[in-house]
Amino acid sequence: MALLIPDLMAIAWLVFGYGMAGWADGYDQDSVPGAPKVAWQGMWILVGGAVITGGGFLALRWRVTGIMQALVLGIGAGLLAALALSD
Repeated sequence: MALLIPDLMAIAWLVFGYGMAGWADGYDQDSVPGAPKVAWQGMWILVGGAVITGGGFLALRWRVTGIMQALVLGIGAGLLAALALSD
């Protein structure tokens, strides 16, 4: 349960980065938008974190912690993927 706070902070930071990139894209409408790229990068970071930490905890036989890590980071990755596809 102690890892839930850092997970949510990581998700919030990546969504904030996406928002800042979208805000910056609003000022430079002549170039290709960078926000979807930021969202895809954040998604892959969260997918990697879910696989490494969730899989690591499952390998240590900490099932509840591993499932929780994979679930929270997987939902965050899905959120960023949805944001990337909406642009």
